[in-house]
Amino acid sequence: MSNLRYEAYETYGAYETYETYEPYGPYNPFEQYGGAYEQDSPYQQYGSPYEQHNPYQRYSSHEDYERTALHRDVHTAQTLPYGPHGSPYANTYRPAYETLRRSAAYEPTQPVLPRQARPAGSGTGSGTHRGARRRRARSTQRPEACVRRLLPRALVVAFLAGGTTAFVAEDKAIELSVDGSERTLHTFADDVSGLLADEGVRLGPHDVVLPAPESALTSGDEITVRHGRPVRLTLDGHRREVWTTARTVEEALRELGVRAEGAYLSAARSKPIGRAGLALDVRTERWVTVLADGRARTVRTNAATVRDVVEQAGITLRGQDTTSVAPGSFPRDGQTVTVLRVTGRREVREELIPFAVRRTADPTLLRGTEIVERAGQPGVRRVVHSVRTVNGVRQRPWRVESAVVRAPRTHIVKVGTKAHPPSVRGADHLDWQGLAQCESRGRADAVDPSGTYGGLYQLDEGTWHRLGGRGRPQDAPAEEQTYRAKKLYVSRGASPWPHCGDRLRG
Repeated sequence: MSNLRYEAYETYGAYETYETYEPYGPYNPFEQYGGAYEQDSPYQQYGSPYEQHNPYQRYSSHEDYERTALHRDVHTAQTLPYGPHGSPYANTYRPAYETLRRSAAYEPTQPVLPRQARPAGSGTGSGTHRGARRRRARSTQRPEACVRRLLPRALVVAFLAGGTTAFVAEDKAIELSVDGSERTLHTFADDVSGLLADEGVRLGPHDVVLPAPESALTSGDEITVRHGRPVRLTLDGHRREVWTTARTVEEALRELGVRAEGAYLSAARSKPIGRAGLALDVRTERWVTVLADGRARTVRTNAATVRDVVEQAGITLRGQDTTSVAPGSFPRDGQTVTVLRVTGRREVREELIPFAVRRTADPTLLRGTEIVERAGQPGVRRVVHSVRTVNGVRQRPWRVESAVVRAPRTHIVKVGTKAHPPSVRGADHLDWQGLAQCESRGRADAVDPSGTYGGLYQLDEGTWHRLGGRGRPQDAPAEEQTYRAKKLYVSRGASPWPHCGDRLRG
């Protein structure tokens, strides 16, 4: 092993223990330390030269060390007094590397320090030689022992240095911006999602992260996170919910592509949008044409209703005036609205309510006979109509209300169900058809101009009732009228028909 590495050691201070040494001889001064130079060296009070005195401490580089320390004359090094109180034998203690210089390789050429004088009465010469040999033996063994002792520590230092290098290499400086709040942080995360998880930044389905969460991280990267915010937007009357990462109303309008110039906004453009979102009503400017009183007016407006547009056009609605579209509807861009000048009045009319007819069976009347038991009467209903004139044109009236003034009365009719007699003895052979043709021209409902006589045979009501008939003869069926006329002939002959009675005999 080369001993050049030992040439840079600093010299030690005065070794006070030598003041108590006995004279040289059989006594070994190192035995008071247990004979183990490596463990109980008297120089431990100054620290191990291999542990605390780094030979490179006083030099800026290894090259400087080699130029200066390794080629320096060892005789020019400062020495410390050896004996007590600076005795005449004062000299420097010979370190281990000086003993190594006494080896065969350096003996002929390298000068050595003079041997230190033995104090008076220090012992025999043989003891001196034995102590010197022991010191030389211990000095030659010390570098290897120190290397063995320092090797584990060097490995630990190298391991810690490598770990520190890896630790520093994994650390990354990142610029993180969350909704405009920026900060610089250090992280060991491998990707963006790991960094956000470490920082407690939770992402929703509408949040935006740049770069993407799966992107790898390198030192100096800039991460931007913008959280999504719900906006309940009513745009020109259409309602919907949208999500935006904008932080102000103006940014949201720009992001959604809404034209805000001249538009009505329910919130200021600079108003911030919180994480909970907000409700925003936007009405953009539109061109609307209003036709009124034969004149057209075009206005640019952001009004909410057609009525407001008409007012902005300088047109006043009076009375029943209205517009061609609902006044409360939302005006569309390019829409044409016509103002309708309306005048109207109410008209009252009476209408008849028809009566109902109820027919009931009567077994006392011959079949085919119908008698009106109660005549029906129509009712009266009062109806109110509204009549309007729109822009001078009369419109069709429509019913506004109605009320019944008089209820109708039901018409009741009795219908006979009794069977007719087959014949009347003594009158069946006569020409009753000829008589009917002469009296009424063969019409069963015929009535004379005076209203007294009626039916086929022109009978009055008194005679008809005496013959068993009901009601008026002209209301009875023709078969019954012939039957009643036969009975009259049996009792009175042809005298009831003074002008046409001769027709009975043909």
